[in-house]
Amino acid sequence: MSKLAAWDANPVKNFAAFVASPDFVLTSSRQRDLIPKPVSPESAAIYRFMFGKFAAWMLEEGLKISTVTARDLHRFVQLAHDGHRDLNSKIAYRYLRLLERCYEYLERAPNPARDAIVGIDRAQITRDAPMTALNADELQRFLAALPGQPADDEGKASGWKRRRDRAMQVTMALAGLRVAEAIGLLVDEIGRQRDVEGGLTLNITPEHKHPTSYEHTTTLPKEGVAELTAWLAERAELKIPGALVFPANLEGEPLHKATVYRQVKATFERAELAVPRAGGRTLRNTFASQQLRQGTPQSELTTTLGLALERSAEAYKYAKVNEETPEADAGPTAKDA
Repeated sequence: MSKLAAWDANPVKNFAAFVASPDFVLTSSRQRDLIPKPVSPESAAIYRFMFGKFAAWMLEEGLKISTVTARDLHRFVQLAHDGHRDLNSKIAYRYLRLLERCYEYLERAPNPARDAIVGIDRAQITRDAPMTALNADELQRFLAALPGQPADDEGKASGWKRRRDRAMQVTMALAGLRVAEAIGLLVDEIGRQRDVEGGLTLNITPEHKHPTSYEHTTTLPKEGVAELTAWLAERAELKIPGALVFPANLEGEPLHKATVYRQVKATFERAELAVPRAGGRTLRNTFASQQLRQGTPQSELTTTLGLALERSAEAYKYAKVNEETPEADAGPTAKDA
């Protein structure tokens, strides 16, 4: 069986073997070593995640490695949901470069990824807006607009989902969780004892959460602990089965990402905060940006966020943050919400 036929039959398995081999390194334009060194396990995990996303899309489209065209690749990198592209231009370009290396290895000519790259507006890559983060005053406004205000709820039976959403959004904003990590957060991953500053540790494990997340520990500060512990007490009273902290229903099933996106977006709208991405990503950007501005070393932030590479945390240095208003204080609190 030819290499191309083998990849058609099982693209994910064959890519995993390829990315761990010296052949992958040899396809890099930056390769200068006489004896190629395999990429690190961390980088290989990122590449596998990227290719897995592409392989899943091919399966949905009824395509194979041998039949994908440059036009198909353009459709893939331009996928959008809720009016936002899944991949910004920089990430789209990286996907195409990765696939270009695959097709070079498979000796497919013409190389469809190379043809797709030629058609990219390279100027657009430099025009992509930087990631957005809230300043302290804007974060306070977000927290003040959270769902589940006492006046909104007539009783536990009618308002538990709003109080769940409230606790979840507080945890995402103040502990820097990805949406997938919040959805998959387990009761046993929450620390039982507060630290000296009143915070609670969240021991995040990657299983059933985010494919590129690494096991890591972050801290929910005391400003958010009251919200989370109140929800955990209500969750216990409701006798929700399973281990998920923020379940979708009384049966304990997981939330869908789209549901979380809609709920977070609604909070942004109530707070009258107009941001390019009114979702969980902006909350995580805000957490990371504040950590760096407060002097947290980049290496420590990498660990706190569960990132594979330290350079991944560097991007948060350039997050677009509005100038804070004179009234803004340095520490937004959920209890004031």
